[in-house]
Amino acid sequence: MDPVQTVQLAGSVATHDLSMWALFLRADIIVKAVRVALMLASFWCWAIIFDKLMRLRALYQRAEQFEEAFWSGGSLEELYDRIGARPLDPMSAIFVAAMREWRRSAAKGGTDREQVRLSLPQRIDRVMHVTLGREMELLQRNLGVLASTGSTAPFIGLFGTVWGIMNSFQSIAATKNTSLAVVAPGIAEALFATALGLVAAIPAVIAYNKISNDLDRYEKRLENFVGEFGAILSRQLEEKG
Repeated sequence: MDPVQTVQLAGSVATHDLSMWALFLRADIIVKAVRVALMLASFWCWAIIFDKLMRLRALYQRAEQFEEAFWSGGSLEELYDRIGARPLDPMSAIFVAAMREWRRSAAKGGTDREQVRLSLPQRIDRVMHVTLGREMELLQRNLGVLASTGSTAPFIGLFGTVWGIMNSFQSIAATKNTSLAVVAPGIAEALFATALGLVAAIPAVIAYNKISNDLDRYEKRLENFVGEFGAILSRQLEEKG
């Protein structure tokens, strides 16, 4: 290539601003919509990630505090009165639900007292499992957003890339020029959508796997507590019987 043509080509490429903002402004409405959607999804995912991680950290701390009070050897009735009707974590909520059912059954008297005593362990176990399921459902809320973003964001970014490359080919056909100055901006605009899709998807997938594993471990911890507390109440009921 002639040195003069090389200098002219380099100058024409330099005139094209390939910054992210310039690439966004030059894109058509479809590619802009794809990029905006991916950026919003990324921000939403990061908000969910920080919220879940902070909440899990607080839940583990409260579980440690509750278990320390529960296994300290003090009265369960006093612990129930101290927690009151506003438990701050799922483990305390399970304890409060079981103790509330225990007190309701203990308050009943009359000829059906023996029948109440026999059915009480089943009712307490059912109440604790219902409370556990409700609390875990609240903790798992919005996890589907992370899963959906992780699975669909790359494909949405790929759609923006394909659309941008189609526009680039149309520009080549209109100008009848295949020089780098014509091809490079369109290709850069197209690949930017794929990059945004990966930026949104990768943290969402990693966070979803970590948070899901942490919630599974926390749920097993709650299930262990349900079994242990149910056994304690059953023993107390047998001693009173």
